[in-house]
Amino acid sequence: QVRLVQSGGGSVQAGGSLRLSCTASGDMLSFNVMAWHRQAPGKQRELVASITSRGRTNYLDSVKGLFTISRDDARDGSKNTVYLQMNSLKSEDTAVYYCNYRQGYQDYWGQGTQVTVSS
Repeated sequence: QVRLVQSGGGSVQAGGSLRLSCTASGDMLSFNVMAWHRQAPGKQRELVASITSRGRTNYLDSVKGLFTISRDDARDGSKNTVYLQMNSLKSEDTAVYYCNYRQGYQDYWGQGTQVTVSS
């Protein structure tokens, strides 16, 4: 079992920045993928960015160059923290953001955090 605890988010004006954090702990494997997804009202959940334990990243086209995903893995393997730095935020970035951790066939989700961008 892997536990995810998210922090960050909130409200910001368009053009502003926010940073999300998510810490994973528990029965983690050495190879895993951590990611951020978001779900806006009335829309399907979408992948925003992901990063593997080897550092390979992937971004939704609309956030490339604006959002940056990074991670910090504890040397003893006790916890992994993933960050999402969001710059130049737009109203269309308003959504609930979810942290995701995947290893093998196991998939875990954070509790979600609201990001609201006002124009």
